[in-house]
Amino acid sequence: MTLRGAALVTCLALLVGQSANAATSDILIGLDEKVSFGPDGQANGPPGKDAVLVMDVSNPAKPKIRASLPLMNSLLGPPTNLQITPDGKLGLVANSVTHVQDGDAWKVSFDDKLFVIDLTASPPKLIDTVTVGKQPSGLSISKKGDLALIANRAGKSVSVVSIQGTTVKAVGEVPMEQEAAAVVITPDGKRAFVCMNLVNKVGVLTIDGTKVTYDKSLDIPSAFNPYNIDVTPDGKFAVSSHTGAQGLNADAEVSIDTSGAHPHVVDITAPGTGAEGFAIAPNGKWAVTPLIEGSGAKPTAWNYAKGGHAALMSVGPGGKLTVINKAPIGALPEGVAFSPDSQYVYIGNYIDKDLQIFRISAGRLLTVGTIALPGQPASVRGPAR
Repeated sequence: MTLRGAALVTCLALLVGQSANAATSDILIGLDEKVSFGPDGQANGPPGKDAVLVMDVSNPAKPKIRASLPLMNSLLGPPTNLQITPDGKLGLVANSVTHVQDGDAWKVSFDDKLFVIDLTASPPKLIDTVTVGKQPSGLSISKKGDLALIANRAGKSVSVVSIQGTTVKAVGEVPMEQEAAAVVITPDGKRAFVCMNLVNKVGVLTIDGTKVTYDKSLDIPSAFNPYNIDVTPDGKFAVSSHTGAQGLNADAEVSIDTSGAHPHVVDITAPGTGAEGFAIAPNGKWAVTPLIEGSGAKPTAWNYAKGGHAALMSVGPGGKLTVINKAPIGALPEGVAFSPDSQYVYIGNYIDKDLQIFRISAGRLLTVGTIALPGQPASVRGPAR
């Protein structure tokens, strides 16, 4: 082999190695082993067994776990408490609560930690722990990858986090006056939308670098308990997902026109019950929500069900969502993520301790398979876009 040929092979090998170690084909899965479900319903247990999985979905039909990090993660909050930077190099994981012993029982205590994972390391590793607001929950990383916002429920605020290479710092706190459950940054990086779940409103933030401001006069009244939110790739519409109806009542997906001086609601869709997880596909054509239905209830409850359903929705003109297909899924489905090509969907079933894989074909969710997980998936998320 010539020197030039050897150099080319070495270069290709390095590129392959980089692709294997950090790629936008990773997804993160947060496992919570503190909260269990049995005949008496939900029960709290001791901490110490949680984990965050790094899963490679470069072969979208056959994902593989490439790392497991012993990091605290919680079911108590929207399943969007973790995300990967657009370049695939860092993973951020917010932990909302921990459990502390109270006599013979375990009670919830608010946490304030953001874990920073280096996905380029082999294997991926924790490189920093950042202090943010109280009970950090849903988070969002900007399309440029230089900013993250974190909704703090107990803190009633949004943390502003700067990302510069592998350096992640909390640089500000935006008071919201109300509990904040989730947040999403628009693709142009100029605005963000915050779910204020207890007052049934979506707040609007203005972004200028790391300066983030909140104008209460722009609050958008929405449906009961906005708990999750995503934005279309073109940035024209944000969709908040609501879980306030309880029981077996229909919940709502609320489409918000993000443009102009006064963002406002333009459409409401009712896909089913328990729409806690929600994600819009990278291509902007589809949205999926795993419907919990009665699968988190006590077996003796009137609304108990062994599993839920995944609702596939088309995203049409004007931000209108239309349910076009539903597929059975497991018990207490929480997180959902798309493959980079928008053709595959991954849903974590908390009680069943597995990840279901679907392929979208001709407007339908087709079952591909199920992967057993080493714990209970409380959250699932891919890269920011």
